Amino acid sequence: ILILSVGLGFWFGKPLAQSLKAEQSEPTLEQADILIAELNSAPKSSRSLAAQALAYSQRPISYDPAYYKISYPNGDVPYGKGVAADLIVRTFRELGIDLQSAIHEDMKENFRSYPNLWKAKEPDTNIDHRRVANLQRYFERHAEVLEPSRDFSAYEPGDIVVWSLADAEKHIGIIVPGPAERGGEPWVVHHMERGLSWEPALLDYEIESHFRVSFD
Repeated sequence: ILILSVGLGFWFGKPLAQSLKAEQSEPTLEQADILIAELNSAPKSSRSLAAQALAYSQRPISYDPAYYKISYPNGDVPYGKGVAADLIVRTFRELGIDLQSAIHEDMKENFRSYPNLWKAKEPDTNIDHRRVANLQRYFERHAEVLEPSRDFSAYEPGDIVVWSLADAEKHIGIIVPGPAERGGEPWVVHHMERGLSWEPALLDYEIESHFRVSFD
Protein backbone atom coordinates (compact mmCIF):
# COMPACT_ATOMS: atom_id res chain seq x y z
CA ILE A 1 0.00 0.00 0.00
CA LEU A 2 2.85 2.36 0.89
CA ILE A 3 4.58 1.72 -2.44
CA LEU A 4 1.32 2.21 -4.32
CA SER A 5 0.66 5.49 -2.48
CA VAL A 6 4.14 6.80 -3.27
CA GLY A 7 3.76 5.78 -6.92
CA LEU A 8 0.39 7.46 -7.30
CA GLY A 9 1.70 10.56 -5.57
CA PHE A 10 4.61 10.76 -7.97
CA TRP A 11 2.42 10.11 -11.03
CA PHE A 12 -0.25 12.70 -10.23
CA GLY A 13 2.09 15.14 -8.54
CA LYS A 14 4.45 15.39 -11.51
CA PRO A 15 2.07 17.40 -13.75
CA LEU A 16 1.32 19.70 -10.82
CA ALA A 17 5.04 20.25 -10.21
CA GLN A 18 5.59 21.00 -13.88
CA SER A 19 2.69 23.43 -13.84
CA LEU A 20 4.04 25.22 -10.77
CA LYS A 21 7.49 25.37 -12.35
CA ALA A 22 6.02 26.89 -15.52
CA GLU A 23 4.16 29.49 -13.49
CA GLN A 24 7.30 30.37 -11.55
CA SER A 25 9.29 30.78 -14.76
CA GLU A 26 6.85 33.31 -16.27
CA PRO A 27 8.65 36.61 -16.98
CA THR A 28 7.77 39.43 -14.61
CA LEU A 29 6.87 43.09 -15.13
CA GLU A 30 10.06 44.05 -13.30
CA GLN A 31 12.16 41.97 -15.72
CA ALA A 32 10.41 43.62 -18.66
CA ASP A 33 11.06 47.10 -17.24
CA ILE A 34 14.77 46.34 -16.81
CA LEU A 35 15.07 45.19 -20.41
CA ILE A 36 13.05 48.13 -21.73
CA ALA A 37 15.46 50.57 -20.04
CA GLU A 38 18.47 48.74 -21.49
CA LEU A 39 17.03 48.56 -25.00
CA ASN A 40 15.99 52.22 -25.00
CA SER A 41 19.59 53.31 -24.56
CA ALA A 42 19.76 53.44 -28.39
CA PRO A 43 16.80 55.64 -29.42
CA LYS A 44 15.01 55.03 -32.71
CA SER A 45 16.82 51.81 -33.51
CA SER A 46 15.78 48.21 -33.88
CA ARG A 47 16.56 47.83 -30.16
CA SER A 48 14.08 50.58 -29.29
CA LEU A 49 11.51 48.76 -31.44
CA ALA A 50 12.10 45.71 -29.22
CA ALA A 51 11.64 47.95 -26.17
CA GLN A 52 8.30 49.16 -27.50
CA ALA A 53 7.25 45.56 -28.16
CA LEU A 54 8.08 44.60 -24.56
CA ALA A 55 6.12 47.58 -23.25
CA TYR A 56 3.21 46.61 -25.48
CA SER A 57 3.28 43.04 -24.14
CA GLN A 58 2.27 44.40 -20.71
CA ARG A 59 -0.89 46.10 -22.03
CA PRO A 60 -4.38 44.59 -21.51
CA ILE A 61 -5.15 43.96 -25.20
CA SER A 62 -7.87 41.46 -26.08
CA TYR A 63 -7.72 39.61 -29.40
CA ASP A 64 -10.15 41.18 -31.86
CA PRO A 65 -9.81 40.66 -35.65
CA ALA A 66 -12.97 42.64 -36.46
CA TYR A 67 -13.05 45.21 -39.26
CA TYR A 68 -13.15 48.77 -37.93
CA LYS A 69 -13.57 52.05 -39.76
CA ILE A 70 -10.70 54.18 -38.50
CA SER A 71 -9.24 57.60 -39.24
CA TYR A 72 -6.36 58.20 -41.65
CA PRO A 73 -3.47 58.78 -41.20
CA ASN A 74 -2.44 57.51 -37.75
CA GLY A 75 -5.75 55.71 -37.31
CA ASP A 76 -6.12 52.90 -34.80
CA VAL A 77 -8.66 50.39 -33.56
CA PRO A 78 -9.93 50.75 -29.94
CA TYR A 79 -7.11 50.85 -27.38
CA GLY A 80 -7.87 47.54 -25.67
CA LYS A 81 -8.34 45.52 -28.86
CA GLY A 82 -6.00 44.19 -31.53
CA VAL A 83 -4.32 41.34 -33.36
CA ALA A 84 -0.75 40.40 -34.30
CA ALA A 85 -0.54 43.04 -37.04
CA ASP A 86 -1.68 45.77 -34.64
CA LEU A 87 1.30 44.98 -32.41
CA ILE A 88 3.60 45.77 -35.34
CA VAL A 89 1.73 48.92 -36.36
CA ARG A 90 1.53 50.29 -32.83
CA THR A 91 5.18 49.69 -31.94
CA PHE A 92 6.37 51.35 -35.16
CA ARG A 93 4.06 54.29 -34.47
CA GLU A 94 5.74 54.82 -31.11
CA LEU A 95 8.93 55.46 -33.09
CA GLY A 96 7.21 57.95 -35.39
CA ILE A 97 6.53 55.59 -38.30
CA ASP A 98 2.92 55.25 -39.45
CA LEU A 99 2.66 51.92 -41.26
CA GLN A 100 -0.98 52.63 -42.05
CA SER A 101 0.00 55.50 -44.35
CA ALA A 102 3.26 53.89 -45.52
CA ILE A 103 1.49 50.73 -46.69
CA HIS A 104 -1.40 52.68 -48.17
CA GLU A 105 0.91 54.90 -50.23
CA ASP A 106 2.91 51.88 -51.40
CA MET A 107 -0.24 49.99 -52.33
CA LYS A 108 -1.64 52.95 -54.28
CA GLU A 109 1.43 52.86 -56.51
CA ASN A 110 1.98 49.10 -56.53
CA PHE A 111 -1.41 47.51 -55.88
CA ARG A 112 -0.70 44.45 -58.04
CA SER A 113 2.49 43.75 -56.08
CA TYR A 114 0.50 43.05 -52.93
CA PRO A 115 -1.31 39.76 -52.28
CA ASN A 116 -4.99 40.02 -53.09
CA LEU A 117 -6.40 37.39 -50.76
CA TRP A 118 -9.52 39.41 -49.95
CA LYS A 119 -10.81 40.21 -53.47
CA ALA A 120 -10.17 43.91 -52.93
CA LYS A 121 -10.29 46.17 -55.96
CA GLU A 122 -8.43 49.07 -54.36
CA PRO A 123 -6.48 49.92 -51.19
CA ASP A 124 -8.42 50.24 -47.95
CA THR A 125 -6.90 52.43 -45.23
CA ASN A 126 -9.07 50.74 -42.58
CA ILE A 127 -7.64 47.24 -42.90
CA ASP A 128 -4.68 46.88 -45.30
CA HIS A 129 -2.02 47.52 -42.63
CA ARG A 130 -3.79 45.12 -40.25
CA ARG A 131 -3.22 42.13 -42.53
CA VAL A 132 -0.04 40.11 -41.98
CA ALA A 133 0.36 39.27 -45.68
CA ASN A 134 0.45 42.98 -46.51
CA LEU A 135 2.96 43.73 -43.76
CA GLN A 136 5.09 40.86 -45.04
CA ARG A 137 5.04 42.24 -48.58
CA TYR A 138 5.79 45.76 -47.39
CA PHE A 139 8.83 44.58 -45.44
CA GLU A 140 9.98 42.49 -48.41
CA ARG A 141 10.00 45.73 -50.40
CA HIS A 142 11.35 48.14 -47.78
CA ALA A 143 13.38 46.25 -45.16
CA GLU A 144 16.43 44.00 -45.09
CA VAL A 145 15.30 40.48 -45.96
CA LEU A 146 17.17 37.77 -44.05
CA GLU A 147 17.17 34.03 -44.56
CA PRO A 148 14.79 32.21 -42.18
CA SER A 149 16.89 30.19 -39.75
CA ARG A 150 16.59 27.96 -36.70
CA ASP A 151 19.90 29.34 -35.45
CA PHE A 152 19.25 31.70 -32.54
CA SER A 153 22.38 33.72 -33.33
CA ALA A 154 20.79 34.90 -36.59
CA TYR A 155 18.23 37.01 -34.71
CA GLU A 156 18.58 40.41 -33.07
CA PRO A 157 16.20 42.42 -30.88
CA GLY A 158 13.78 44.32 -33.08
CA ASP A 159 13.84 41.81 -35.94
CA ILE A 160 10.44 40.95 -37.39
CA VAL A 161 9.41 37.35 -38.03
CA VAL A 162 6.50 36.00 -40.06
CA TRP A 163 5.38 32.44 -39.37
CA SER A 164 3.15 30.04 -41.25
CA LEU A 165 0.73 28.37 -38.85
CA ALA A 166 -0.74 24.89 -39.19
CA ASP A 167 -3.94 26.25 -40.74
CA ALA A 168 -1.94 28.12 -43.42
CA GLU A 169 -2.63 31.44 -41.68
CA LYS A 170 0.26 33.88 -41.40
CA HIS A 171 1.40 35.23 -38.05
CA ILE A 172 3.85 37.99 -37.13
CA GLY A 173 5.88 39.07 -34.12
CA ILE A 174 8.94 40.99 -32.93
CA ILE A 175 12.15 39.51 -31.55
CA VAL A 176 13.04 40.64 -28.01
CA PRO A 177 15.51 39.36 -25.41
CA GLY A 178 14.44 36.80 -22.86
CA PRO A 179 14.25 37.74 -19.16
CA ALA A 180 17.11 37.59 -16.63
CA GLU A 181 19.49 34.69 -17.24
CA ARG A 182 17.75 33.94 -20.55
CA GLY A 183 18.58 37.39 -21.90
CA GLY A 184 20.78 35.91 -24.61
CA GLU A 185 17.89 34.01 -26.16
CA PRO A 186 15.63 35.43 -28.91
CA TRP A 187 12.15 35.48 -27.39
CA VAL A 188 9.17 36.97 -29.22
CA VAL A 189 6.34 39.35 -28.46
CA HIS A 190 3.29 38.33 -30.46
CA HIS A 191 -0.49 38.29 -30.23
CA MET A 192 -2.43 35.12 -30.93
CA GLU A 193 -6.05 34.35 -30.18
CA ARG A 194 -5.01 32.89 -26.82
CA GLY A 195 -3.52 36.25 -25.83
CA LEU A 196 -0.65 38.71 -26.00
CA SER A 197 2.63 37.02 -25.03
CA TRP A 198 6.32 37.52 -24.36
CA GLU A 199 7.71 34.01 -24.65
CA PRO A 200 10.37 31.70 -26.19
CA ALA A 201 8.20 30.75 -29.17
CA LEU A 202 10.48 31.54 -32.13
CA LEU A 203 10.73 27.92 -33.25
CA ASP A 204 7.21 26.89 -32.28
CA TYR A 205 5.94 27.56 -35.81
CA GLU A 206 7.34 27.43 -39.34
CA ILE A 207 9.40 30.56 -39.95
CA GLU A 208 8.43 32.01 -43.31
CA SER A 209 10.18 35.41 -43.33
CA HIS A 210 12.79 37.28 -41.30
CA PHE A 211 13.21 41.06 -41.62
CA ARG A 212 15.46 43.74 -40.14
CA VAL A 213 14.38 47.39 -40.35
CA SER A 214 16.84 50.27 -40.40
CA PHE A 215 15.83 53.41 -38.49
CA ASP A 216 18.79 55.50 -39.66
